[in-house]
Amino acid sequence: MSRTGAAPGLVAALAGLLCCGPLALASDGVWTHYGADPGGSRFVDARQITADNIARLKVAWTYRTGDLDRRPDAVRRSAFQATPILLGDALVFCSPFNEVIALDPGTGAERWRFDAAIATDYRPANQFVCRGVASWQDPERAPDTICATRLYMGTTDGRLLALDARRGVPCPDFGTAGTVRIDPGMELVYPGEFQITSPPVVVDDVVIVGSSIGDNARADAPRGTVRAFDARTGVPRWSFDPVERGGADFPADWGSGSATRTGHANVWAPMSVDPVRRLVYLPTSSPSPDFYGGERPGDNRYANSVVALHADSGHVAWYFQLVHHDVWDYDTPAQPSLVTLERDGRPVDALVQVTKQGFVFVFDRATGTPLFEVEERPVPQGGVAGELLSRTQPYPVAPPPIAPQHLAADDAWGLTPWDRNACRRQIEALRNEGLYTPPSEQGTLLVPFTGGGANWGGAAFDPASGTLFINTSRAAHSITLIPAEEFAAARAAEPDVEISPQRGTPWAMRRDVLLSPLGLPCNPPPWGMLTAIDLNQGTIRWESVLGTVRDLAPVPLPVKWGTPNFGGPMATAGGLVFIGAAMDDYLRAFDAATGAELWKGRLPAGGQATPMSYVWQGRQYVVIAAGGHSRAGTRLGDSIVAFALPEDTAGGSE
Repeated sequence: MSRTGAAPGLVAALAGLLCCGPLALASDGVWTHYGADPGGSRFVDARQITADNIARLKVAWTYRTGDLDRRPDAVRRSAFQATPILLGDALVFCSPFNEVIALDPGTGAERWRFDAAIATDYRPANQFVCRGVASWQDPERAPDTICATRLYMGTTDGRLLALDARRGVPCPDFGTAGTVRIDPGMELVYPGEFQITSPPVVVDDVVIVGSSIGDNARADAPRGTVRAFDARTGVPRWSFDPVERGGADFPADWGSGSATRTGHANVWAPMSVDPVRRLVYLPTSSPSPDFYGGERPGDNRYANSVVALHADSGHVAWYFQLVHHDVWDYDTPAQPSLVTLERDGRPVDALVQVTKQGFVFVFDRATGTPLFEVEERPVPQGGVAGELLSRTQPYPVAPPPIAPQHLAADDAWGLTPWDRNACRRQIEALRNEGLYTPPSEQGTLLVPFTGGGANWGGAAFDPASGTLFINTSRAAHSITLIPAEEFAAARAAEPDVEISPQRGTPWAMRRDVLLSPLGLPCNPPPWGMLTAIDLNQGTIRWESVLGTVRDLAPVPLPVKWGTPNFGGPMATAGGLVFIGAAMDDYLRAFDAATGAELWKGRLPAGGQATPMSYVWQGRQYVVIAAGGHSRAGTRLGDSIVAFALPEDTAGGSE
């Protein structure tokens, strides 16, 4: 069946998708961490840009990394997902190829750059990606000495680097000449199977880093160990393996010896930190492989969870599993949001976790107790031979799901009756019993698809209104299990289709996006949404369509169907929500109170990143990386773009 036609770029995109009071949020127009503050609020207390003047927002400056000219082949295997931080008098970010670059915040002029010199002659599992850097100020050093303030970055080739934040040179006392090389613990089956894509976090003098590991090659994949190092020396402090492998309360149904072969449950998404409680919060992924769990019976504790660790020891403070025995690739995809809510007239420190399934879980940050009830509900059974499914899964009673979780044949969508009927037939041919229908030889419908619901862009939170803003993608997958002995023939017959071996299990897997003959999703639009949630009440305030197919279709179409999206939102005290993410090369601003789209600014390439904002010398800037996403098929580039009001109107209150 031909899948060319209306939106070839959309096809590519879908194929790739106890104490202490409130945590300090980014204030006074400062954005110092990947998610604005240690808890990832993605909120900035800047109010110069408002609904009343946003029509005058223009490009203030643009900076190009030069990657498009210097690394054209590698750019085609990359995604520019970085969010800069404002550190002192410099705006600092990393390129997809692990160059750290410091810019003048007011002009975009380059201050310095450091090249980690990674090889680019291979294809990493998760493309060439660097989402951000972390900083730390050493209280034992005079401010003007070398490495008194440090930057930390993980690399695609598995290193942790420490740089002097003022000069961009390696810290000589950290590891070996500023570098700690992380051992994945086993030989990799291909270059790029193990990489670091999200920024480290720092608690006091401990720097903590996760990893990104390629999916579905094998059951005995690298372990998803979270590692902590001394922030000054790089000496290992502790490690935490999210796959439970022993102990007095070891799951009785875990097969003899099988735990030693199971990898993953890694933390590929950004982590969050409560610096007062000295807790680090991990969003863990699924154990290996994704779609068959017979080699790893039981709930697979700590995988597919939010895990709170004591930062000084790596010991578990609490955890809550969001998916038991995951066989759907429903890993925890986003940075936990640390917020303060109101309960019975008093403030409660909370943790909010959004998921690929479209759920929003809300917990007490100190204890892990759900602040909205979570029910264990029966889910479909009858997996393939050898599978041992969980009989129930956790469902939050509130807030409501933020993405559709079912798709019936009568819901099939198409531009024409022929197109719609083709989609109907595809849906009718699949096993389809709703959320958590197990993978099958017949083929199973997966809604939402493994790209979300929510994904790595995470959520933004407005503390004044108690509102969470989160973008979602809406599409469906079919997941088909193939007997292992038939894998080679299936792969040879369809080399352009995602068919992976899941080596070490009886089943290979095939993953397809459910698309019509014209290449559009079989589920009805909108395919991308921005949602506002009242976290005090657990209700949805509004929903707004996110994106158009303007840059995906052969001719520009004005229809606002929304698109899959990669990146997250950012909220400001000026009552606005900014987001790129969609696949039409725009940065948008929405009214935080109503969801109305107020403004959009054209970008030179895809804005598949999370924007940030800051005030510099009295002027508020909104900045986004515009470099595109190679797997999504958006326009590729290498730009950082800053928007601001014209200087004659930028003197308002911050």
